Amino acid sequence: MQPAPSQAFDGKAFVRTLTTSPGVYRYFDEAGELLYVGKAGNLKKRVSSYFLKPRMEPRIAAMVAQIARCEITITRTEGEALLLESQLIKALKPRYNILLRDDKSYPYIYLSGNEEYPRLAFHRGARNQPGRYFGPFPSAFAVRESLNLMQKLFKVRQCEDSFFRNRSRPCLQYQIGRCTGPCVGLITTDDYRSDVRHVEMFLEGRSGAVIDELVTSMEQASASLNFERAAAVRDQVATLRKLHAQNHVQGATADMDVVACRIESGIACVSVLFFRNGISLGTRDFFPRLPLDAEPADVLAQFIAQYYLDRPVPREIILGEDIADMGILGEMLAQQSGHAVDIKTRVRGERAQFLQMAERNAQASLTSRIASRQTLGTRFEDLQNLLGLDEPPRRIECFDISHTRGEATVASCVVFGPEGPEKSHYRRFNIAGITPGDDYAAMHQALTRRFRKVAEGEGVRPDVLLIDGGTGQVNQALDVLRDLGITGIEIIGVAKGPGRRAGEETLILVSAGREIHPGSTSPALHLVAAVRDESHRFAISGHRKRREKARERSVLEDVQGVGARRRTALLKAFGGLAGVEAAGVEELMQVKGIDRGLAERIYDALHA
Repeated sequence: MQPAPSQAFDGKAFVRTLTTSPGVYRYFDEAGELLYVGKAGNLKKRVSSYFLKPRMEPRIAAMVAQIARCEITITRTEGEALLLESQLIKALKPRYNILLRDDKSYPYIYLSGNEEYPRLAFHRGARNQPGRYFGPFPSAFAVRESLNLMQKLFKVRQCEDSFFRNRSRPCLQYQIGRCTGPCVGLITTDDYRSDVRHVEMFLEGRSGAVIDELVTSMEQASASLNFERAAAVRDQVATLRKLHAQNHVQGATADMDVVACRIESGIACVSVLFFRNGISLGTRDFFPRLPLDAEPADVLAQFIAQYYLDRPVPREIILGEDIADMGILGEMLAQQSGHAVDIKTRVRGERAQFLQMAERNAQASLTSRIASRQTLGTRFEDLQNLLGLDEPPRRIECFDISHTRGEATVASCVVFGPEGPEKSHYRRFNIAGITPGDDYAAMHQALTRRFRKVAEGEGVRPDVLLIDGGTGQVNQALDVLRDLGITGIEIIGVAKGPGRRAGEETLILVSAGREIHPGSTSPALHLVAAVRDESHRFAISGHRKRREKARERSVLEDVQGVGARRRTALLKAFGGLAGVEAAGVEELMQVKGIDRGLAERIYDALHA
C-alpha cells in the first residue's frame, strides 16, 4: 500500500490557533529536519509575519517554501524565550540559523587548593577540582605566556604532583631560578604561601597592591643589610611595573569584552577583545555559519546570545552595531551571571579606540580567510583534475603512525574539507597488541578501527584517503577496505621524494595503478602535503603525550601496599628507580616499612 502524499503546510490556518504569549517556534521540513528556530514576544504576531505578508525577501521565501511543520514552546517571558532559542540553536544546529561554530572549551590558569605547596597549571575542561580558576583566556598561547611570566616573577611550582612528590633533589627549574624548591624543603611554608598570595593578587588584577607589598619587603631587606634579597625584590618590582604599564587599561576597572563584526563574500568574522580586571588578555576571532544573508547586527545578536550561554559574562560588553532586543539580552545575561551586564554601542575615548581595534582585527582576519578559502578551493579543484574525479572531494582523511623505537605507538587521522581542517573530526588511536616498531601492523589496526564503523553504516566515508607512506602502507589500506567490503574511496600513498625534500613527493594512485610526481608547483600537491603534515603533527603530539604519561607514572604506583611515602622512601634510599630495580629483596627490606612480603611484590613488579 502506497503512503498517502503529505499535505502542504497551511501557515495561515496554523497562525489562527496561536497564542499571543512569548515563546519559541521551530520550523521543520517534510523529512523532519529542523530548518529554523526563532523567538518571539508575541508568537501569533511573529509567526504570522512568515505566512501573511504578500511579499517576502527571496531568502525567507525559500525557507518558508520548505516548511512542513511548526512546533511552539510557550515561555513566561521574552527573556526566557531568548535563552531557550540560544540553547536550541547551539544544540540542534538548524540549517537557516546563524550558528556560532566554537566547539573548544576555553583555557584557564588553575591554582590548586588543599595543598601545603599549591601549584599553578594550564587547565581546560570541567572546573571541579579544589582550588581557584583564573580566566577564561582567549587562547592556550595566552595562558602559557602568563604561566611563563608567573614562573619568572613569583616562582610558584608548576610541576605535576607525581613529579613533585618523588623528588630527592631540586630540578632544573630551581637551577635556573624559576622555582624555590619546595619539593625538597628549600623554602618555608609561610614564604611559599606569600608567593602564592601574590600570584592570586596579580591574577585578580591587583598588581598595584603586589608592587606596594614588594616595595615594603625590599625596604625591610635593605634595612636589615640583606642587600642580595633587596636586589632580587627590586628586579621583581621593576618587571611588575613594566608589565603593569604595558597591559593595564586606563578606566577599565570592570571586566570588559569588545566585539566587532565584518561580513564579506558570504563570510562573517566576529573579533573579540578580552579585558579582565583592567588587563588585556588578547583577542580571538570567530567565523559563524551564515545560512541566510545577514547583517552585522543580526550576527552580533546571535553571537552574544550563543557565546555567553555557557561562559562567564563580563560586566561590560561593547558592540560595534546596535542590535535588536538589546535590553532583553542584557537582562538575560544579568540573570544568568548574577551581576549587572551593561551592553553599549556608543562609546567614546579609549573604549572607542578599542572598538576600532576590534573592527580592524575583524576586517584583517576576514580578508585573510577569504584569500585562504580561494586558495584552498583552487587546490581542491586541481586535486579533482589530478585524480579524474567528477567533482572536488568533500572530505579528505589522512593516516600517519608515530612512535619512538616502538614505544607508545599512536596513529592519527586528520580530516580536511573545502574550508580547511575539520578538527572536531580528528581522531587518535593508541596502538596495542603488535610487535613494537611494526608500522604495517599499526596502520592496519588503525584503519580497521576507523572503517569498521563505516562498514556498519555508522561512520562518514571520506572521498579521498591519504596514507603517509609507500607501497607497503598503501597495501594495508587496500587489505582493510577489501576485508570490510568498502569500495569507492580514492586511496593515495604519499611517499617521500629523493633527499626527503618538500615538493618532490611521489603520489601512489591506487585506482589508476601508477605513480606520479606532480612537482613543487602543483596546487594539488600543496594540498596533499598540508594534510600529510597536519597528520604527522597530530600523530607526534599524541605519541609524545602518551610516552610522557607512561614515563611519568612509576611502576611502583601499581604495587599494592606502596603508597606515596614508601615510594618516596624507596627512591631516596636507592637514588632513583634504577637503583630500586637493581636492589634485591633483602636490600629492599632495609627500607623502613618494607617487610619481606612487600619487598617480594616490589621485586616481582620491577622484574616482570
